[in-house]
Amino acid sequence: MGSKMTHILVKATAAVVLGLFLTGCATNQEKYDAAILEAMVDQNRNILATGYAVISIQQHDNPAQQRLLSIRASKLDAYRTLMEQVYGQYLDANTTIEQMVVESDMFRARVQGVIYGAQLVSITPVGDDTYETTLSLKHSIVNDLRVLYLEQLGSGMGS
Repeated sequence: MGSKMTHILVKATAAVVLGLFLTGCATNQEKYDAAILEAMVDQNRNILATGYAVISIQQHDNPAQQRLLSIRASKLDAYRTLMEQVYGQYLDANTTIEQMVVESDMFRARVQGVIYGAQLVSITPVGDDTYETTLSLKHSIVNDLRVLYLEQLGSGMGS
């Protein structure tokens, strides 16, 4: 009877440990999902988008002008990110396989649309050589933009 009791006790312990492990994974997944959502949506359900640009690669000799160009580039990158969130991305992929070996693998991404009503949240230097720009877009405007986009597709103007 002792070995049977030990066997039951080992199974019960294993079940408890497995349950705790799975609960820990679920909790971590929930925290991860919440963090991702928090990075994309603010407390008012507005969409947030962040863009980045490196100062030193801007094509100008004057350091002050390089900073201004970097700010502008980071703002445009934030607008591109907003468009991706509102309209999605068009992806084109092409893979060539010859004799069961991948010869080439190409991806092209494109995003197209109109964004209006975005509000500038912040322009912040990050480190010594990067600017970060964050934009916010009201949820109601997102719905309006999507409706306009679908109307354009329906009328044939979206092509």
